[in-house]
Amino acid sequence: MTITAASLLAGLDDQQRVAAEALIGPVCMLAGAGTGKTRAITHRIAYGVMTGAYAPNRVMALTFTSRAAAELRGRLRQLGAGGVAARTFHAAAMSQLNYFWPHVVGGVAPRILDGKGRLLGHAAEALHLKLDTATLRDLAAEIEWRKTSGLGIDQYAAGIASRSLPGRLDLEQVVAMQQTYERLKDERKQIDFEDVLLAMAGMIEAEPSVALQVREQYRFFVVDEYQDVSPLQHDLLALWLGDRRDLCVVGDASQTIYSFAGARSDYLLDFPKRYEDATVVRLEQNYRSTPPIVAAANQLMRGRPGALTLHAASAEVGVDPQVHDYASDMAEARGVAQHIVELIEGGAKPEDIAVLFRVNVQAALLETALGDVGVSYQIRGAKRFFDLQEVKQAVMSLRAASVSIMGEPLFKSVSDVLRSLGWSQTAPETRGAVRDRWESLNAIMGLVDQAAPGTTFRAFTDELMERQAGQHEPTVSAVTLATMHSAKGLEWDVVFVIGLSEGLVPISYASTFDQIDEERRLLYVGITRARKRLALSWSRLGQQQRSGRERSRFLTEIGSRTARAGGVRGA
Repeated sequence: MTITAASLLAGLDDQQRVAAEALIGPVCMLAGAGTGKTRAITHRIAYGVMTGAYAPNRVMALTFTSRAAAELRGRLRQLGAGGVAARTFHAAAMSQLNYFWPHVVGGVAPRILDGKGRLLGHAAEALHLKLDTATLRDLAAEIEWRKTSGLGIDQYAAGIASRSLPGRLDLEQVVAMQQTYERLKDERKQIDFEDVLLAMAGMIEAEPSVALQVREQYRFFVVDEYQDVSPLQHDLLALWLGDRRDLCVVGDASQTIYSFAGARSDYLLDFPKRYEDATVVRLEQNYRSTPPIVAAANQLMRGRPGALTLHAASAEVGVDPQVHDYASDMAEARGVAQHIVELIEGGAKPEDIAVLFRVNVQAALLETALGDVGVSYQIRGAKRFFDLQEVKQAVMSLRAASVSIMGEPLFKSVSDVLRSLGWSQTAPETRGAVRDRWESLNAIMGLVDQAAPGTTFRAFTDELMERQAGQHEPTVSAVTLATMHSAKGLEWDVVFVIGLSEGLVPISYASTFDQIDEERRLLYVGITRARKRLALSWSRLGQQQRSGRERSRFLTEIGSRTARAGGVRGA
């Protein structure tokens, strides 16, 4: 079919069309989950190219992941706007930095670090600190947060009271590590991921010729997922724009789930204040989910700042979201697996089903349960449980110890080994890699409770190694297991959201109002991934727990919109 300007508008709803026809000046699309924002973005750009308002090589579409950028490029090509650049912030900045560096600084641009871990390890050695891999990962995350938040080390140190420090380090050690990291990086003429944005911003500010060329190249900007923009990205975008006003931003404050990484939804919400003449469009017609699922999502976000009210476009009556409670985590995993078997036997495709959870370690029991019933699965956005470095180390250490330790209670043998690797009966009161490592080790500890009475240490490690060796890549036709963070931007016909208990959703270290609100938004993202069926569940007792859990406060809030399924389910 021949693409025309009229055909580009024909398939849009009224609000999408308003956005598509607002080609010049500031535009703000407040786009709720499932409202067709990518369609609105691409048709708007293609319409601008088709009508001659845009020269394709002067348009820059920015987003936050390579996958999203590739999707934008593909759709734009299909709509006749293949000449438009669609990139991540980092890819755009890196391209410019590589071009301008030889002219401004001389020579080739510095090499970008593959990761911060090794250099941080060298910094620790220089400071005579013994830090494990998890603490180094958390230090890397702190550096990334500091830089994306636009803070120097002194500013970071002055405001650190509101953040938990990595591992068991004190403020002086964290600051010293960051200073030493930056010094070593400079000595080795290397830059990290965040430095790419910082260097490009500095070059535009310091060199008028660079600013002139950048602004001459790109005149029209579109930014997707604008609720995820950080202060550093916001500042670079302002430098790219200069005094121009042809900026279209698209986002949903209810899907701000990366505040811990520096994302700020206030840039989206305050856009009409910064540009008083902006065209503001609210996309609230949901084309993804059935009315009951949309109603549950609205109930969860009712009254929250910037929340949109979704309206289901589907005429399908749909079924109410089901709420299941189970006696234990293992019972929950088995219950979900059995429901999935029934769905597949009823004609559902495995690839149309997803199980979402809060933290990676929750995948372990699901892997076991799905494996037991013969359902293929794939894990998105995380390594398989037995591929995690701390799990590999634990399996090797347990196997080595089982050769010489005999006659002890299984709990004592396993716990002694895992304690030497950092496990404790009490969870660390922090987020990040240290907590993730503890969760992984605790999951292994939980297997002790599932072992048959009289199981020896050697037999336990034999079974553990069989579990490890039995892993294989699933077929393409597979159920998806994913954290709610990694599920953002995706959708399935059937979605199970598990682990909806206090301490998991919201997570235990979410103590402030803002942190708990982010957990609410995360669940909203999980709920709105479902097209036709949604099941929510929680368990009354977790692994290694002696006291019971309570159901998530969020379940209570949306309870009136859901259909309860059964009572307490056994293991």
